[in-house]
Amino acid sequence: MSATRVFAGWWVVAGAFLCMLTGFAMVYSFAAFFSPLEHEFGAQRGETSLVFSIAAFLYFSIGAVAGTIADRIGPRPVVIGGLLLVAAGLVVAARADSLIEIYVGYGIGVGVGVGLSYVPSIAAVQHWFHRRRGTASGLAVAGIGVGTLIGAPLAHELIARIGWRPTYLVLAALTALGAIVSGALVRRGPEHYGLGPDGDPPLAHATAGRMPGLTLREAVGTWPFWAIYGGALLLSFGLFVPFVHIVPYVRDAGLGEGFGVLLIMLLGVGSTVGRFLFASLTPWLGRRRSFATMYVGAGLMMIVWSQSTSRPALVAFALLFGAFYGGFVAIAPSLAADYFGARALGSVIGTLYSGVGIGALFGSPVAGFAYDFFGSYSGAILAGAALCFVSFVMTMAVPEPASWLAARRSLS
Repeated sequence: MSATRVFAGWWVVAGAFLCMLTGFAMVYSFAAFFSPLEHEFGAQRGETSLVFSIAAFLYFSIGAVAGTIADRIGPRPVVIGGLLLVAAGLVVAARADSLIEIYVGYGIGVGVGVGLSYVPSIAAVQHWFHRRRGTASGLAVAGIGVGTLIGAPLAHELIARIGWRPTYLVLAALTALGAIVSGALVRRGPEHYGLGPDGDPPLAHATAGRMPGLTLREAVGTWPFWAIYGGALLLSFGLFVPFVHIVPYVRDAGLGEGFGVLLIMLLGVGSTVGRFLFASLTPWLGRRRSFATMYVGAGLMMIVWSQSTSRPALVAFALLFGAFYGGFVAIAPSLAADYFGARALGSVIGTLYSGVGIGALFGSPVAGFAYDFFGSYSGAILAGAALCFVSFVMTMAVPEPASWLAARRSLS
């Protein structure tokens, strides 16, 4: 490869970044729609938050199927098709006459669409890098942070100017554009192009049909798989509550809906910074310990949130919680690649993320119904914090990937 030519893997990173920016800008724009939908359809908070939870459950759960499909046919058609489905779902939501139709358009359309595009795009990055996998993954998943940063403020401004229905149509058009551009950049692994990870010569033992690592069935039969799965599931019960409920939370505290949207933006800022900051720590702490630290940080920040009603405290919470969330998202795919290799990585990552979907499905509605019943979010927030600490213990109970792989090889 010419010294002046950009390694093709970085274009894959750019495509994955844009894919996740587009999809998750639409996902986290929901915070700006919470009050308009609540008022339009006369819904309670538990009912309204279920819109987001359906989407989150689906985009994490469908990742297992999407990863398997992408492992077989390549990520490009799955990424393009997924984002176009997001756009279609937003069009359906714009024309909705009931909350049920919002569940179908936003919840199912956006959920399935992001599920099809997310896992194949991030898995594609893992194939193109080994030594620089952490950096490449951090750059790619920063798209989620940037999407969080711009999605809700953009939607909030558009809703104020043109209303919530036309806003969904504008977002649909932007999503379709993102589908075309990101799909053009994301591609199959380097072995299909006569290249190796990081721009090195092709791996002598890897072919286009078989990469080193475990199959999905083999990975599912291991303790590290279930430690990651269970830890992520428990974390996710509280992980998405701020993205849904922070706007009504601060409105109840008399701080104004606009400040709530600002906090969503700050969650995105913290998330973007956290993806780079914490990914850069993994060479010193190791990926597993770094991953476990994200659980502790998220749990502590949820305790802070449960006690906070002032602007400075909530700003600090949003930035720091966002950073730990971003670190979790950045480290997870690389940790999976460290343990299970590249052979069936898309399907492995997708199956791991299905646990996050279960937590996401129940966490935000439970918090909403808890508020409807008790008039407070505190109990639900503290329960989420406690589950984060359980996740930390589970993660620390397994060995580092290198030690685990060495022990596995000695037994084979």
